[in-house]
Amino acid sequence: MKTHMDISKFYHYAFPMQAVLVTCNDENGRTNPITIAWHTPLSKKPALYGVSIAPSRYSHDLIEKSKEFVVNFIPYSLVEKVHFCGSNSGRIIDKINKIGFTLGKSEKINTKYIKEGFVHFECKLYNTISLGDHTFFVGEIVNILADNDAFIDHKLSKKITPCYYIGDCVYTTIKDIRKKI
Repeated sequence: MKTHMDISKFYHYAFPMQAVLVTCNDENGRTNPITIAWHTPLSKKPALYGVSIAPSRYSHDLIEKSKEFVVNFIPYSLVEKVHFCGSNSGRIIDKINKIGFTLGKSEKINTKYIKEGFVHFECKLYNTISLGDHTFFVGEIVNILADNDAFIDHKLSKKITPCYYIGDCVYTTIKDIRKKI
């Protein structure tokens, strides 16, 4: 038997989703990270990646102004820092300095990436779509940087444990990786 669920919580039924940190710059070049679980690949040619951000978030304005962002995939070992970046505003606090992330210089854009991540998508803003109470920022991936041991034949190495968000400030990992069937 099926039961009716709360439509206002529909997104919870789609979790877990990998939590990433999206970095963007303010007008002074200061880098701000925001935790995002609503993100997705969109196209191979051109290489497009989308992130969904509420207009009330500080990073929303920064991406609109700078026209670029970096999607940083962060390991579960840094889950407390991932959560901090999603629970605090860059308008009030310099999150990078507060939690001690190390920034790296991107190769194709001005926005820096978080070195502690295992892969980074450098994106130039391709399109902006207002969808309900969020804005969907579509970035064209212009460069990808990854740790040398993060991928084997374009598949995530067993050395990497991504951070997944399951809702209500709860995070997890995925350990049961099956062989190709």
